[in-house]
Amino acid sequence: MGSPETRERPDDGVSDEPASKRVKLDVAPAASSGENDSQKPPRVKGLATIKKEYLITAPGQRVPEPEAIDDDAAEGRTAPDPRDGQQKGPKGGKRKKQQGQNKERTFGTFSDTIRLCNSVAWTPEFSPRPCKQGERCNALHDLRKYLKEGRRGDIEIFGGVCPVWEKYGQCPSGWRCLFLSSHMKEIEHADGRKELVLVGSEKPSVDGEEAEEKPEEKRYGVVNDIPPSIKFDLSKKRVNFEKSDQYLEWLAKDTELYRVHHHRQKDDVDESKDYRAQYVEPPFKPSEKRKIYFGRETPALAPLTTQGNLPFRRLCVELGAEITYSEMALGLPVLQGQKADWTLMRAHESEVLPPRFNPSGPVEQCYDNSKDLRFGVQITANAPWIAIKSAEALTRFLPHLRLIDINCGCPIDMVFKTGAGSALLDTPSKLERMIRGMNAVSGEIPITAKIRMGVSDHKLTAQKLIERLTLGGPEMRDQQGAPGCAAVTLHGRTRQQRYTRAADWSYIGECAALIKQYNTTKNDLQDTICEVEENSLPNGGKMYFLGNGDCYSHVDYFDHVDNAKVDTVMIGRGAIVKPWIFEEIEKGQYLDKSASERLTYIEKFARYGMEAWGSDELGLNYTRRFLLEFLSFFNRYVPIGLLEYLPPNLNERPPAYRGRNDLETLLASKDYKDWIKISEMFLGPAPTEFRFQPKHKSNSYEIEAEG
Repeated sequence: MGSPETRERPDDGVSDEPASKRVKLDVAPAASSGENDSQKPPRVKGLATIKKEYLITAPGQRVPEPEAIDDDAAEGRTAPDPRDGQQKGPKGGKRKKQQGQNKERTFGTFSDTIRLCNSVAWTPEFSPRPCKQGERCNALHDLRKYLKEGRRGDIEIFGGVCPVWEKYGQCPSGWRCLFLSSHMKEIEHADGRKELVLVGSEKPSVDGEEAEEKPEEKRYGVVNDIPPSIKFDLSKKRVNFEKSDQYLEWLAKDTELYRVHHHRQKDDVDESKDYRAQYVEPPFKPSEKRKIYFGRETPALAPLTTQGNLPFRRLCVELGAEITYSEMALGLPVLQGQKADWTLMRAHESEVLPPRFNPSGPVEQCYDNSKDLRFGVQITANAPWIAIKSAEALTRFLPHLRLIDINCGCPIDMVFKTGAGSALLDTPSKLERMIRGMNAVSGEIPITAKIRMGVSDHKLTAQKLIERLTLGGPEMRDQQGAPGCAAVTLHGRTRQQRYTRAADWSYIGECAALIKQYNTTKNDLQDTICEVEENSLPNGGKMYFLGNGDCYSHVDYFDHVDNAKVDTVMIGRGAIVKPWIFEEIEKGQYLDKSASERLTYIEKFARYGMEAWGSDELGLNYTRRFLLEFLSFFNRYVPIGLLEYLPPNLNERPPAYRGRNDLETLLASKDYKDWIKISEMFLGPAPTEFRFQPKHKSNSYEIEAEG
C-alpha cells in the first residue's frame, strides 16, 4: 500500500484542495450557515448541534443524551489499586467503584514467535557479536531460521519500504524490522559462501570489537536519551547527590526548629522571636536561572499521560505548539533509574528549538530567545527529598531541558493516595519546601508548578497557594524571601469535580489578577535580611501564570488571554481531539480540516512512532497501541462545517451523524473495529493476540481473531 494520497480509500469530497485552505472563517463567536438563526434548532447544553442534513435519526427517535466520558486518564496513570471500590463513602458505606476508567488494562502479546539473540540482531550473518549468555542463551542464533520461522512476513504498507531506513539510511530494528526486504541483501563471497547483510551495515566490526554506538541504541532525532549505565548506577544507589544531601540535612534541622517554635505558647512574646534568632541560612543559594518566556504567541501543550508521548508532541510542534511537556514521571522511579520513567524524558530535536516570540512584546529584560527551548519535564512526588533529588538528577543528566514542573493537580487515586499530585494542594508548606529545595539544586533550570483550584468543591485553596508560591509562606518569607517558582499553571477545576463541569475561567482570571498584584508586592517585600541576588531569581523575580481547561479553538484561546489575563493557555484534551488547534491560534481562524488532511496526521504519527519505538514487531505495535489511544480522542472531533453554532465546545457531544464523505464518517466512528482498520492502513494487520482498552472508557475493547 502506498501513501494516503495513492492508497485506495473512501471518497474524500469533490474538491482536491485541502478544506483547511478552502474554509477561512472570521474570528467570531459564531458563524452563519447561510440561513436565518431563528430557523436553526436551539442550542442545547451538552449537545453539539449538527446541521439537519448530516443527522442520522430514525422517525420518532429521541435526541440522545450527551455521552458521559471521564477524561481523568489523560492527566495521570491509572494503574490497578486494590483499594478502589472498597473505600468508605460519605455515609460510611462502601464507595461505588469508579466508572469511566479502565484500571487493569492489558494489550495482549505482540512479539516474534521465536526470539532472536541480540548478538546477531544487527550484524552481518557471518560476523555476530559474542553472546553474553554463552551456552545458557535460549534465544535463536540461526539468522536464516529466524527469518523463516521466528517472525511473521514483511508487511506491505508504504510500498514495503521501511520508513526509518528510507529517511535515515539505517534502521535501528536490524533483522527484526518488518520491512526487512527493503534494506537487506545477500552477497556472495569469493569462496562461494552467501551471506545476508543489512544495507548500510555491511562492514563487520574490527577485530571483533563493537562500534562505539550500537545501531539498536540509535534513535534518529531524539535527545535526552541517557545511557543505560546511568540508569544502572541510579538503581544501585551509586549516584552521589551531594547538593541535595547538604540541602536536605539543613532542611531537616530547619523544619524541626520551626516545629518547636510553632508549638510554643502563643502568648510568650520573647519565645516568638526564637525562630528568627536561631535561623541558619541554607548551605548554598540557587544558581543563576535561565530566563524563560510565556506569552500570547506561545500556546503550550499540557503534560498528558500516555497521549503526550514523543510522536504526538512532535506532531503538535509541527502544527504550532510552542511549549511542550513530558508525560508525568514519578519521582521515586526516576531516582531508582527505572527505564520507563526515564524514557518519558526523551524529546524530539524539534522540541529543543527556541519557541516563537514577539521581540516588540512584553518580554522580560535579559531574556535570550536563542538560549530558550520548548521542552520541559513534569514530575510528581510526595516527599521533599524525592522532589529535590529528582530535580538534581534531571538537571544533571538531561542536557536539553527548559524547566521542571511539579505536578500538584493530578486527581488520579493512585497518585493522590500517596500524598502526591492533588494531595499537595492541602499541604502548602510541604509544597513550598519542595519548590525551594528543587530551585536550590536545579542549576540554571527554573522550577514551575501545575495546580488545581482545590481538592474539594466547597474549599478552593488556589488563591492562598498562589500567594505562597509567589511570596513565600509567612513562616519562611522573612528569612528566605520568595520560593523562586518561575510559573504556575492553574487548571480551572477541583479534584472532586474532575471533568463533570466546565473549567472555571472566572476563577482563573481572579488568580491572574492576584499574581500581577503579588509580583508587584514581592519587590516591596525585599529587604536586607532576605535580599537575594537578582540573577538567581527566575525571570528576574516575575512569576508567569498559565490557565488550563476546555480550550478548543482560537476563539477560546484569545478570550482567555485577553479577558482572564493569563500569560498563555495550556491545552490538553483539546489538542488530542484537534491537534491543529495550535495552527488555528497561529493563523487566528477556524480551519475546517478535510478527512484527507486528518488522515495525513495519523500517517505522520505512525511514521514518527516507528522512528521513536522501532519498525520491528514490538515497536510497530507500541505505535499501534498509542495510535489507538490517540484515535480514542481524535474521533470526537466534529468538523466545523457540520455545526450549526460556533465556536465548538469541547464538552459537547454530537448525536449520530454522517460526515461529508465516507472517510469523514469513518474518522468519527466510536467503534474500536474502525480504529483498528485505520491503524492497519499504516501499521499493517494487527496481531491476533493484540488487545486494546481505552483508558477513559469503562468498556473493554479487544480485536477479534479473523479467518
